[in-house]
Amino acid sequence: MFFSRLFSLLKVAPDIPRITDDREMQKQYKYWRFRVMYAMMFGYMGYYFVRKSLAVAMPVIEQEFNIPKAQLGLILTAFGITYGISKFINGFAGDRTNPRYFMALGLICSALINVFFGLSSGVIAFGVFWILNGWFQGMGWAPCSKTLVNWYAARERGVRFSITNTACSIGASGVVFLNGFLIVRYGWRSCFFVPAGIAVLLALFILNRLRDRPQSLGLPPVEEYLGEETDISDSVEGKSTSYKEVVIQYIFKNPGMWIVSIANFFVYVVRYSVLDWGTTFLTQSKGVDITQAAGIVGGYELAGLAGMLVGGWAMDKLFKGYGGRTCGIYMAFCTLFIYLFWKLPVQSVILNGALIWGTGFMIYGPQCLVAVIAVNMVPKSAGAAAVGLTGLFGYLSTILSGWGLGLVVDNFGWNTGFMVLVLSSLAALICFIMLWNRNPHLPGSKAHAEHENNKLRNRTIGK
Repeated sequence: MFFSRLFSLLKVAPDIPRITDDREMQKQYKYWRFRVMYAMMFGYMGYYFVRKSLAVAMPVIEQEFNIPKAQLGLILTAFGITYGISKFINGFAGDRTNPRYFMALGLICSALINVFFGLSSGVIAFGVFWILNGWFQGMGWAPCSKTLVNWYAARERGVRFSITNTACSIGASGVVFLNGFLIVRYGWRSCFFVPAGIAVLLALFILNRLRDRPQSLGLPPVEEYLGEETDISDSVEGKSTSYKEVVIQYIFKNPGMWIVSIANFFVYVVRYSVLDWGTTFLTQSKGVDITQAAGIVGGYELAGLAGMLVGGWAMDKLFKGYGGRTCGIYMAFCTLFIYLFWKLPVQSVILNGALIWGTGFMIYGPQCLVAVIAVNMVPKSAGAAAVGLTGLFGYLSTILSGWGLGLVVDNFGWNTGFMVLVLSSLAALICFIMLWNRNPHLPGSKAHAEHENNKLRNRTIGK
């Protein structure tokens, strides 16, 4: 009975009769667009509160249990791979479920796993619980992607995705600062118990605030509300094209989707190497106190918040939808900052902090905009699945940023580790250069022509 009720709640909310009064429709649309935005943001912050606790606690756990860096890195890698697979699979589930319940369920389960981790005292238990946490974490972004593509049109998604994605930086920096305080006063286990309690409260907030598509509230599709033509990427949706066919044609047979996914792999190598190992390499290679190191890593996330907002604005307004150009410029500067951090011998907390923050600003722009590039290549019905594929590649990167980097540093030192980060940043830059001229929403571009041809072909099939 319980599971039957649960699966019933997870189903897509049905359409209800349209609001006929235009003034009321406009009023309701503005209200709900704002409400789903802040509901997603607070909800996804909650996911980060029960995802990044290990990053701060790791140096203390390493010392207390005498765990080698390679084994800690293996736990990070196992988490990342599980999370990536979960994000990929749940991308398909996210397209076909109610984001309100799907997102809340994953957050509650992740919070429970954090409690179990905090009660554990062995490397095997740590690994098992963190792998399980990776699975439930994969239930977080798919409902956000679905909600964004249904409530915001393609030409405003750069800004809207970047605003929503600030939840990553706010949540991660918040938990780093919080745990930096908790670990000194109450021990490393509090770094898992307290964030878990916060996450449960935010799951209840999601249940209260978030809703499904506009049609489930008696509102028209977003393109109709904005008075725009139907988005080009929706041209194949209809009776003649199944969800499976859309996924195969626009995701698996789309070269651009694979390029942006590979780019995301290397973006995440840089992002998580700094986030997961930042406290460790600042204390061990730069001689920074652990409290100051936690503060620097927290600042890395806050700088990333600014980088996302500027990147979303630049993609929509400055580069008119050319995400490859925006991300390419970001990665060029990211490479420079990592190189300077590696090579400058100055043992200055301020200078090292500034370079880490500069890296955060530059890496989080592409980290956010990869999802926008992906959803703009596909119909709305497959938006979460597209983001799921890029997410799979992103978190497969923990093979390199987690276990791989730990192994490299154990055997060859931090100099070789920083070389890996510089090369990864350059690889992402090359991928984004390959996407330099792709923009599915501008007439005259190659991707636009591909969509128009698909539109014509599917109309012919329909006849």
